[in-house]
Amino acid sequence: MNYIAKKGVLKRVCLSILILFSLHHAGFSQAQNIPVNFRVDNLICEYKVNPIAVDVANPRLSWKLITPDRNIQQTAYEIRVGSNAVSLTKGKDILWTSGKVLSDQSVLVYYGGTMLQSRQKCYWQVRVWNNKNQVTPWSMVNFWKMGLLKPEDWTAKWIQNNYQSDTTGGPSPMFRKTFKLDHKIRAAHLYITAHGVFEAQINGKRVGNDYFTPGWTSYNKRIQYQVYDVTSMLQKGDNATGVTIGDGWYRGYTYNRKKNVYGKKLALLYQLEVVYTNGKRQLITSDKSWKVAYGPIRSSSFFDGEVYDSRKEKPGWTTPAFRDLTWDTVKTDETIKDNLIATAGPTVKKHEKFLPLKVFTTPEGDRVVDFGQNLVGWVQFKLKANAGDTMKLFHAEVLDQKGNFYTKNLRTAKQEITYVFKDDSVETFEPHFTFQGFRFLKVVGYKGPLDSTNLAAYAVYSDMAQTGHFSTSNPLINQLQHNIQWGQKGNFIDIPTDCPQRDERMGWTGDAQAFCRTATFNMDVAGFFTKWLKDLSADQHKDGAVPYVVPNVLDSVSAAASGWSDVATIAPWNIYLAYGDRQVLQQQYESMKAWVGYIQQHSRNYLWDTGNHFGDWLFYAGTNYEDGAALTDKNLIAQAFYAHSTQLLINAAKILGKNEDVQKYTQLLVNVKQAFQSEYVTPNGRMISGTQTSYVLALNFDLLPVNLRLSAAKRLVHNIEDYDEHITTGFLGTPYICHVLSRFGYTDIAYDLLMKESYPSWLYPVKNGATTIWERWDGIKPDKSFEDPEMNSFNHYAYGAIGDWMYRVIAGINTDESGPGFHKIIIAPHPGGKLTSAQAELETMYGKVKSAWSIDNGIFTLDVIVPPNTSAQIVLPAVTDQITESGLDINTEKEITGIQKVGDNEQLYVGSGTYHFVYTLKTYGKAN
Repeated sequence: MNYIAKKGVLKRVCLSILILFSLHHAGFSQAQNIPVNFRVDNLICEYKVNPIAVDVANPRLSWKLITPDRNIQQTAYEIRVGSNAVSLTKGKDILWTSGKVLSDQSVLVYYGGTMLQSRQKCYWQVRVWNNKNQVTPWSMVNFWKMGLLKPEDWTAKWIQNNYQSDTTGGPSPMFRKTFKLDHKIRAAHLYITAHGVFEAQINGKRVGNDYFTPGWTSYNKRIQYQVYDVTSMLQKGDNATGVTIGDGWYRGYTYNRKKNVYGKKLALLYQLEVVYTNGKRQLITSDKSWKVAYGPIRSSSFFDGEVYDSRKEKPGWTTPAFRDLTWDTVKTDETIKDNLIATAGPTVKKHEKFLPLKVFTTPEGDRVVDFGQNLVGWVQFKLKANAGDTMKLFHAEVLDQKGNFYTKNLRTAKQEITYVFKDDSVETFEPHFTFQGFRFLKVVGYKGPLDSTNLAAYAVYSDMAQTGHFSTSNPLINQLQHNIQWGQKGNFIDIPTDCPQRDERMGWTGDAQAFCRTATFNMDVAGFFTKWLKDLSADQHKDGAVPYVVPNVLDSVSAAASGWSDVATIAPWNIYLAYGDRQVLQQQYESMKAWVGYIQQHSRNYLWDTGNHFGDWLFYAGTNYEDGAALTDKNLIAQAFYAHSTQLLINAAKILGKNEDVQKYTQLLVNVKQAFQSEYVTPNGRMISGTQTSYVLALNFDLLPVNLRLSAAKRLVHNIEDYDEHITTGFLGTPYICHVLSRFGYTDIAYDLLMKESYPSWLYPVKNGATTIWERWDGIKPDKSFEDPEMNSFNHYAYGAIGDWMYRVIAGINTDESGPGFHKIIIAPHPGGKLTSAQAELETMYGKVKSAWSIDNGIFTLDVIVPPNTSAQIVLPAVTDQITESGLDINTEKEITGIQKVGDNEQLYVGSGTYHFVYTLKTYGKAN
């Protein structure tokens, strides 16, 4: 960077510091008698901090109250929005003010001002009043910037290269343009997208830190564009920019080696908008003036990896001084349909770094690196070799029973990096348009030393903040939680995939619905799922059928499977519960309704016994998969999910005030349940499929008459005992089995299932060294041999759905459906399983919720945090004597209300704050 550019950056930094200081001072000077310990912070707009590409008409604003005081509720708020940050703090240049609104709403409050325009930047602040007649200072100023809202806002043209070799699996084209900026720059934003996945540079530096942009959507209907503030990357005078494009999801290989799903040609859409300090604007757009060439990326594929010939690098190709006389011209494509949307969910970013745990030679003589964690991402190296030397990197999740490198479970995916060295200097490399699922790396063609100085693995996943933390006194359970989180990280790469390593990596809907609730505890997935659900709606068939995978890359008949397609109702409801997002129900309501309508059309006498279903996928079946005793009738499962989806549709209709639909579908649900009972339940409550899953679904979805439920729960327990207290459920029964046991008084049995270490169990993979969740209960068998390599992923999150029970029952953190998004909280821990302690934290839209319990010589201690502007019902288990809170009898504390005995438990209500309960425990292990 030259002196003038450095000086400009320094000036902007200093100015930013001065503005922040003045805003902070101004905010605190505008209200009198403001308590020091009460303020507003963590402002977000549409789930993002200071977003620069908002394309919704009325953005939603959220904030958190910060105070250590107890029982603090927001009673009113005031939002003000302006066009200038400094003026806003002085109450000037106001675009909109809410005025003082008497409301406790601090989450997802709609902007209510005049219609916003493309590119418009809005600054905003908020202050709130509480139930103690206190008012916060105005918050720090945040902002949002509108995206390009109309098709005519785009003047750029889609450009492509003219090469016949522009085909799937071919080299990546590099598009380049030089341009001149005549004046001092005030601001510059790049609006960019591609058919394929892109990496952009300006003046020799990478734009942003996102990967695999524009992300995976239903491209024919919705393609995202990204926006970057590139002000600091530009300079007055000569500039250059370049964009490299890989096949990605657009035309790269998908399931069964299918390619060109969305199109055959890669393309670029690029619009750089520069605003000068004198107010003038300049556009640099993709058009026929661009040049194109091929470079070092000879091929790139998510399945197969990348071939990179560093001898073909073009040093400085995105700088103004580079000479491109031999580069070819581009062509524009006017036939491409504009279906552009601003980036909705979190983009994919590079996260944790792993150094080699050890380097060793296998019995077969392979040189292998162990990174100690099954992760998804890639390896970066800094190595030196001779010019023209070729090195290959192979990736695997596990070693076989003899300790050799094992890749049979990848099927046709190669997961291979080929690198050709250009000279004898140290060369640094990491892939561009591919990712691998691996723990072990096999290195071929390089003889030099391999260690932590020249190798590192990076985890790559969607940029979701970790919101949940869970741990216990049992290290195996802690490892299980670790595995659940890493299964989520590895499979949340722009969409919720089934697995990240073999030739699949699709958005299987059954896996997503099974794990969705657990996902909301581990990480902030609000934007992730709302984005994906829009693609579900886009790819949903006209008759309401929901594809097996979203985005849909399969054929037209691969749709409408029970427990898979029901994600259309299950995921929106789970997101609503976790984040209090009523809009996601509005957004998905017609999709939910269409799915239930599809089932209606394909049912006879309210019985859904037609179509193709996967059933309780990968249930325990002993040695005979099809005839195993744990095989649950697929039509029974279909009928159960028919009822469940109908119930969730009723729930959504109630929230949205659709009273006619509530009545209509309530009657439908009565008929569906009656059909279930007539077809699949004997008069005394025995299921015709006497499996764990059949009883679990019937009980969890309330399909049995009340008088038959306790006996059905006993039959479930007897079945578990018949299998020596082992679980036999598959993808559809597993998420609910422990919840059902706890609900009907068998938390001790649920703990027995969780704590089992032999196959099949959650801890069996842990005992066998797993660092992620396996696809199968016995991916590695007791004799260390493998299950069928055609379907044996070691990073599949579906069975990780037990994490939901661990948070909601062991730690006891839950949301009351009458106050979703943890506005009303339930803290009801269930000690058991010989645990002496368990603790969980969850960063909600209101702040941190905590439940941490321990048992020491019969003394039970529970530490609770309830965030401001929420309240909590606390259920203390197995109480025998006086309960103290922070050393005082709970009956003497005015902040604690509604104290009552419920069986052996004590129930009470508290407002926000930190609480410390202590008493003697009567017993533990069984639910009450």
